[in-house]
Amino acid sequence: MSGARLELAGIGKTFRGLRAVHDVSFAVPAGAIHALIGPNGAGKTTIFNMIAGVFTPTAGTVTLDGRTISGLRPDQACDAGVGRTFQIVKPFKGLSVLENVTIGALHRRATLADARVAAEGILRRLGLHDRRHQLAENLTLPDRKRLEVARALATEPKLLLLDEVMAGLRPTEVDVMVAFLRELNAETGLTILLIEHVMRAVMALAADVTVVSYGEKIAEGTPAEISRNQAVLDVYLGHEATEGEPA
Repeated sequence: MSGARLELAGIGKTFRGLRAVHDVSFAVPAGAIHALIGPNGAGKTTIFNMIAGVFTPTAGTVTLDGRTISGLRPDQACDAGVGRTFQIVKPFKGLSVLENVTIGALHRRATLADARVAAEGILRRLGLHDRRHQLAENLTLPDRKRLEVARALATEPKLLLLDEVMAGLRPTEVDVMVAFLRELNAETGLTILLIEHVMRAVMALAADVTVVSYGEKIAEGTPAEISRNQAVLDVYLGHEATEGEPA
């Protein structure tokens, strides 16, 4: 697909005969925010892991700016421009907030001093600069989520993969994260692919949404189109509506 930053072409992943993902294809244009949604266990994080180099696809290819990256190691995928967060945040516990982000910045910066300057700038943008000397393990959940995003941004990615960065946040905290991601995308043109169950955030951020269920793509379209898609309502959105958003 011309103009695509990320393209997945028929990717699949099987674990000892268990089909986790099957024949999933979609593309994310450069500079876009795209959402990947679906029920728990649908294969979303497995797809992320194939993009980020944790798993090699059993079938299909992943390309970034036209270059095949499927099969790369995670460090090589990071070199290529893939940054990611994890659903369960695990900062380096014995290190400060600043030290956590500086480690990420060292991926692109030649000196510790340059990496620290870059890290401080990212922390300012995320509202964590005043906590930079605090131990990362002592942060609140919302701040740990922001630190997770900061660490990924420090690697200076072309493509940012966000795995449920708003899970567990209160509505006002979700709004803060949504505003930050909008601003980041508008100012830098960073391409973002996000997995998210907080549908209010998906509707506010994503230009397009891909929906997976049982490892297969069942729908794709704008948030408005997805919200009216009967197959999506049957397997996902109807259930999400009854469950509600995090308090």
